[in-house]
This record gives sequence, structure tokens and C-alpha cells, in this order.
Amino acid sequence: MEITEKKLKEILKEQHEETQRYLGVLAESFESQVKLVAESILGIQEELTALKNIVAQATEAIANLQIQVTALRDMVVKNTEDIEIIKVDIEAMKMDLSIIKNDLKEKVNREKFAALEKRMFLVEKKLQRV
Repeated sequence: MEITEKKLKEILKEQHEETQRYLGVLAESFESQVKLVAESILGIQEELTALKNIVAQATEAIANLQIQVTALRDMVVKNTEDIEIIKVDIEAMKMDLSIIKNDLKEKVNREKFAALEKRMFLVEKKLQRV
């Protein structure tokens, strides 16, 4: 079977048209796949932006906590110093109380003092008569 030039052109034209249709289908498929990838990338970018915001907020919260911890440490140091001063003061107060206690043991109570005054008065009276 001999193929004429006209027949050959027809076959080539049909093949060309079929190739064009096939390439059109491929192009449409490729475009839809590219759209899907682009939409996925946009979704990922939105999620990444949200994560960046969360990380920024967490970083700020951590910085605030660090400031608070530093302030608390300073307060603990100050309170520890104050407690040491109070301890020294309490020890001094204990010593003073001990001294006062011992002094009170050596002193006379009011009743004994009143009786002693009376006796002294009587003795002075007797001495004046003599």
C-alpha cells in the first residue's frame, strides 16, 4: 500500500490534532496540580505565620517571667539579710531579758519594800526620841 502525499498530510494532521488535544489535557492537569501546590503553600505559610506569632508571644512571656524571677531572687536576698539582722536582735533581746530576770531576782517586791519602809520609819522615830 502506497501512501500518497495527501494521505500522509492527513495522517500527520490527525496526529498533530491528537497530540494537541493530549498536550491540552496535560496542560490542564499540570495547571490544576500547580494550583493545588500553590494552595498548599499558602496554607503552610498561614500556619507558619501563626506559629511565629505563638513563638513571639511565648518568648515575651518567658522574658517577663525571667524579670519576675530576678525580682523574686532579689527579694529573697533582702529578706535573708533582714532575717539575719532580726536573729541578731533577738539574741540581744534574749541576753537583755536574762539580765533583767537575774536583776529582778535580786530586788525586793513592792510588799516587802513597803514593809521595809514602815520598819525604817519606826526605827527613825525611835532614834529621834533618843
